Amino acid sequence: MKIKLLAIGKTDDKNLQLLTETYQNRLKHYINFEFEIIPDIKNVKNLSETQQKEKEGELILKKLIATDILILLDEKGKEFRSIDFSSYLQKKMNSGIKQLVLVIGGPYGFSETIYKKAQGKISLSKMTFSHQMIRLFFVEQLYRAFTILKNEPYHHE
Repeated sequence: MKIKLLAIGKTDDKNLQLLTETYQNRLKHYINFEFEIIPDIKNVKNLSETQQKEKEGELILKKLIATDILILLDEKGKEFRSIDFSSYLQKKMNSGIKQLVLVIGGPYGFSETIYKKAQGKISLSKMTFSHQMIRLFFVEQLYRAFTILKNEPYHHE
């Protein structure tokens, strides 16, 4: 299985970028992982929130192929403990999925089209984080999940 993480907009903070890249590199020892940035929409000041979500949704859909399993990182999604998240990933891998695509949306979330297309939603917390920080948190949790699956001494419980 391959895991692809899509995110809307670039990260301006170099420290966050470096930390995210650290975990991306660590992840490559466990799974085929790709992190792709979808460029910010231009002229958002002229768009309503709904229009902006629709345009971002169109860009997300262009990155998908028919066999992809789409999971949204969304505040209304299912919350996991780290060990439970590792089990979730193991089940996905065992199911024969070719590519699991996880998406971090823009500032207003996702369009209705994307919500309808998604096969699931995951929330990292009831708290709200910037979409730039979520990248780091989620890539670290992916790494943590794989160290749990391999019984490596990264996670302590």
